[in-house]
Amino acid sequence: MDIVVMAGQLILGLSILVILHEFGHFIAARAFGIKVEKFYLFFDAWNVSLFKFNYKGVEYGIGWLPLGGYVKIAGMIDESMDTDQMAGPPQPWEFRSKPAWQRLIVMLGGIVVNIILGIFIFWILTIKYGESYIPNENVKYGIVPGVIGQKIGLNPGDKITAVNNQKVERFEDLISSKVLMGNSTLTVLRGNQTLNVTVPSNILNDVSDLGIEEFINRTPRIKFAVGEIAKNSNAQKAGLKTGDSIVAINGKPTAFFDEFHAQVLNNKNKTIQVGIKRDNQPQQLTAQVTPQGQLGFKPDVVLPQEKTLNFGFFGSLPVGASRAWGTFTDNAKGLGKVVTGQVKANKALSSPIGIAVLFGSHFDWLRFWSLVGLLSMALALMNLLPIPALDGGHALFLIIEMIKGKPLSDKFLERAQIVGFVILVTLMVFVFGNDIVKHVIKK
Repeated sequence: MDIVVMAGQLILGLSILVILHEFGHFIAARAFGIKVEKFYLFFDAWNVSLFKFNYKGVEYGIGWLPLGGYVKIAGMIDESMDTDQMAGPPQPWEFRSKPAWQRLIVMLGGIVVNIILGIFIFWILTIKYGESYIPNENVKYGIVPGVIGQKIGLNPGDKITAVNNQKVERFEDLISSKVLMGNSTLTVLRGNQTLNVTVPSNILNDVSDLGIEEFINRTPRIKFAVGEIAKNSNAQKAGLKTGDSIVAINGKPTAFFDEFHAQVLNNKNKTIQVGIKRDNQPQQLTAQVTPQGQLGFKPDVVLPQEKTLNFGFFGSLPVGASRAWGTFTDNAKGLGKVVTGQVKANKALSSPIGIAVLFGSHFDWLRFWSLVGLLSMALALMNLLPIPALDGGHALFLIIEMIKGKPLSDKFLERAQIVGFVILVTLMVFVFGNDIVKHVIKK
């Protein structure tokens, strides 16, 4: 059932993005009087479609191959490789008959719609939910670094006060792109000592493998008490009671939940001595840890107080636009790191399998639309790349045509389209294979 929910969210999200992206090309073409022959969600490879109908001379349909979608524009060399239509003389309703600037707008129409959609989604989410964050000044006990954070020199309880000499206002900024893109300097307060910790440029490789929680946990360091105890659990058998404070495991202090959690995980399937305080009186209990590293109770914690900012209908627009544009620029920076070799491609790129995992196995309205907004901006960036067969490749050739004053030959465009198609298929095989290994085989 989990796989069905993930796949359903993925198909719904990508369908929204593909339809609106292709609508951007469609509406721009129609605005300039260019004939559109087909409008398809997914590809009808070998002319096999799941559903289709004709309306006002356009064939609308759903293909069987769920790798995107397309609009077939008359008089254009595209992924359909329909060269027969190019053999005759240009017709006034064809793409090739229009001025280069109009054709450029048609090619960029999908990208523009994706950007507008991303801004719109983040605008509406900001209107509904505002912006909630933990003020860094409310983080009383510091951070909980994972193995990645500890490797670069962070310790549990460190308080990070600045990034690149800029004061940290929001705790969430510690796992933002300005830190994770690397080459950043963290100002750390450790006890009475202030020191600098450098985040390496290739840290995204480790984050991709182990997860962002292994850099800095999203939850700050917190104290805890025993909360609800599961019936017939090892915690109940040991005599733990709701409200107990666990102060030590096998004699090692556990004032904070991360210390307790680490000690229990280190003693899977073992018997441990649990030092507690009950009604301010110290006691010793003996407990058995499960093979999964649990005792069987929910921790009772008090998280740092959050702050929520509400901006109103129009005030939310620049906030949403800033979030959308930040997503776009972060993806661009990440792609730049892949190109320059600082981050491995298999760590940075995802196929629909990896995207489905991000959606999760249960539907959450905020998570779903946040991911659709992120993917819309990512799709805009990917289509801007100057690869033949992508919108950016077509746009590049049109810009060259505008500079030269004459179009590139049909033969060149046909060959470029084939090269671009091979590049995209190779990339698709790579990312699918990578995600199959990462999310399926390794599981």
